[in-house]
Amino acid sequence: MDIETREEQPYAAIKGTVTLETFGKIADRFGEVMQWLADRELPILGAPFLRYLRVTGTEFEAEAAIPTIAEVPAAGDVFCSTLPAGRYAVETHVGHPDGLLEVTERLLARDLPFDRAGDSWGARLETFFTDPAVEPDPHKWTTEVAVRLID
Repeated sequence: MDIETREEQPYAAIKGTVTLETFGKIADRFGEVMQWLADRELPILGAPFLRYLRVTGTEFEAEAAIPTIAEVPAAGDVFCSTLPAGRYAVETHVGHPDGLLEVTERLLARDLPFDRAGDSWGARLETFFTDPAVEPDPHKWTTEVAVRLID
């Protein structure tokens, strides 16, 4: 685990509330966000990520997001927002996405001042560095789990 200091990062996203069984309803929408950015000629400035806004025992309120250059007016299901600057606890996972739960639980078990209030999170992220079109074997994918700390 590392602690990183990050700057604010604008992004475009689609939000949804899902369960483990319906997770694809949000995770499968990255393409829509990428197309929305392309239609507006806005550059993609990094890897796609999921931002978890609220996590309960049974559901997740999450955003399928793509970093971009600036917040711009929303259209349709896509909106823009900004990840907050600050210190983030970070751990990298190489392997199947099924292993992300264990990585996240290990990170959250640390005695750190996470930016959270009950079920709501300031910035809890999973960033996907591997393009499945380039590397189809999910056991070789690299994903970063990052959680903002209170300043």
